[in-house]
Amino acid sequence: MTALFTPQLPERDAQEITPGATHVPNWLTLEQQQWIAHRFHEWARGPVPLRAATVRGHQMSVRTVCLGWHWQPYRYTRAATDVNGACALPFPDWMIRLGRHALQATGHETATTGSYTPDTALVNYYDTNARLGMHQDKDEESRAPVVSLSIGDTCTFRFGNTESRTKPYSDLLLASGDLFVFGGPARLAFHGVTKVHADTAPAGCGISSGRINITMRMTGLDG
Repeated sequence: MTALFTPQLPERDAQEITPGATHVPNWLTLEQQQWIAHRFHEWARGPVPLRAATVRGHQMSVRTVCLGWHWQPYRYTRAATDVNGACALPFPDWMIRLGRHALQATGHETATTGSYTPDTALVNYYDTNARLGMHQDKDEESRAPVVSLSIGDTCTFRFGNTESRTKPYSDLLLASGDLFVFGGPARLAFHGVTKVHADTAPAGCGISSGRINITMRMTGLDG
């Protein structure tokens, strides 16, 4: 019965949501999604385990494992001093290549694409009850684009403006395999996840329930 009340995806084409922010549906193949999902299960085992960060005294409903740098509100560290003191897993070379392909797919200039060298990824897991409030990705010193990949259940993603958490914003469905890139004038736009739609993950994507979201970034940090 649940499937009767989950959103049906319309025919979807790549589109610019706002200047600097582009959505590319079905960018990852099912085989690629499954491979990345298997890597997620490996990362989640540690040395820093999947955990829900505490922001302003409230525990997030989203659980995160980090690559390259460990994110904790509101800074990046090499060691997870807020969890167990272990160092974050290294940032994989294949993800750098994937990030550059993502910029190519969203029409970025060759110079931007060639110099894009993400050094951290926040890998978030959403169960069906998880939400993510409107926020800016501004803990990085670099303002290079953010590359976001979705695997598993479809979510309602809210992408707003750079001035406030309120309107104007756009609500769109991010499904398994979708790519979303935001940079330039949209780099500091507020964004969040208002709903995860249960039982929408495609068979063979590597995760049976919930949603994996990978956001890769350039921190601009040394060390």
